Amino acid sequence: MNILIADDEAQMVKILSAYFNKEGFNTILAKDGEEALNLFSSSKIDLAILDWMMPKVNGIDVCRYIKDNSNTKVLILTAKGENEDELEALNCGADEYVKKPFDPRILIMRAKKLLEFKDLLKISNLNIDIASKKVYKNEELLTLTKIEFELIKCFTINKGIILSREKLLDLVWGLEYEGDYRTVDTHIRRLRSKIGEEIIKTHRGLGYSLDGDFN
Repeated sequence: MNILIADDEAQMVKILSAYFNKEGFNTILAKDGEEALNLFSSSKIDLAILDWMMPKVNGIDVCRYIKDNSNTKVLILTAKGENEDELEALNCGADEYVKKPFDPRILIMRAKKLLEFKDLLKISNLNIDIASKKVYKNEELLTLTKIEFELIKCFTINKGIILSREKLLDLVWGLEYEGDYRTVDTHIRRLRSKIGEEIIKTHRGLGYSLDGDFN
């Protein structure tokens, strides 16, 4: 799933991106409202997290445009604390409103609720339990390494999206990992041997995506 995070506080964007990436979500980042609108127009966005007080175009106006032109969920962040401010945010179409400062873990829980994210997912003959970090194939528990589980979780959350090797390195291994792309191929090959060769699809020159029937 693609999460658009727009805030003129660079540190805030960095922190939220790290938290969402750790959960397996793909983040798209903007430093102001104008950039947020451009990214929204050029990308498939599942959830937009918008700071209210952004330069060029404020979060309320960005929210209004997004809701007028899509079914994308919107969560507004703001340091404003008055009831009238919350009413204004909700009246512009926002699905959720979070006051700063906040705990990023709570924000992620609210984001998952908006996205109707399930901790138990079924793909073809696999049952993936995100909460307990277990994967079952035809009801049999698979023995996966930490990296293999993070890969299948990442593919599941971003179902239907082609993830490049570079993006997988960022989401699964972390931004500070200095290994090369071949390690992605090695781990995917090992994962395929356990879950089935047909579930993870290779897109030559682009990356990988999860294929199969989703429930």
